Amino acid sequence: MALNYHQLHIFYTVAQRGSFSAAAQALHMTQPAVTMQMQSLEDYFGTKLLVRSTKRIDLTEAGKALYPYARKSIELMRETEKAMSQFTSMLEGRLLLGSSLTIGEYVLPRLLGPFGRQYPHISIVLKVMNTTQIIDEIVSHQLNFGLVEAPVHHPDMISEPVMEDELKLVVPAGHPLTSKGSLKLANILSYPFVLREKGSGTRQVMEEQLERSGIDLAELDIVMELGSTGAVKSAVEAGFGLTFLSPSSVKHELALGLLEILEIEDAKFKRQFYSIHLKSTLLPVSAVTFLTFLREQQLPL
Repeated sequence: MALNYHQLHIFYTVAQRGSFSAAAQALHMTQPAVTMQMQSLEDYFGTKLLVRSTKRIDLTEAGKALYPYARKSIELMRETEKAMSQFTSMLEGRLLLGSSLTIGEYVLPRLLGPFGRQYPHISIVLKVMNTTQIIDEIVSHQLNFGLVEAPVHHPDMISEPVMEDELKLVVPAGHPLTSKGSLKLANILSYPFVLREKGSGTRQVMEEQLERSGIDLAELDIVMELGSTGAVKSAVEAGFGLTFLSPSSVKHELALGLLEILEIEDAKFKRQFYSIHLKSTLLPVSAVTFLTFLREQQLPL
């Protein structure tokens, strides 16, 4: 495993901010994702870098030794980006990108326009498919990289967080829950649900959060399990049940007043989107530029 610049950046931010939560907020990541990356970095060096106390995070002796090198690596990367910025308008390339359903159909379309205006000489060919297909096409060099809704554990792949998203409770317009004000998970368990199929990224995030909240999944009245986000939206709009979806996927229905989003006080259904590519292949500059652009965006939560 090679030393990861992204992990050094996270380590430096944690050290500066003094807590995982503050670092996560600054980096637009989830706190568990920050913790996971720090554990991976400690595993890489084979030593503890951080001391976790009740009030803040402190550096071990090894962490103190690493800190100036992490700072230098960040400064060097910034100097590199600054030196290359004069050439960004001349960047050229044809990116072959695969993405999972939610990202490809609902997140990327609104970002490709601004990216294309900023980098008009980079063209993107996007294929929407499931994660297994994306991995297969990356391995066979048919795709440069992929964007997926969960980390990929594959011996030949590098998986890195790119963007954060959050699922929200989606109900049909005029549903009785819209008049109840503040909601808790206990308030919604008696209603029927329309969900994505088991194995989908959206379903996985929902189930994991419910389990963390101590809710038995068998308690849910699941009346439909559907294979696409569009089908789920149509079923909810028709009044068959409630669901959990990314706000990015229901913007059109919200604007038309067909669906509504409700906040749940005692649970957050956050997730990370990841980029994946081959360890053995360096990403082209155009791909690095696109991923940097994505990391600077914030999805409407």
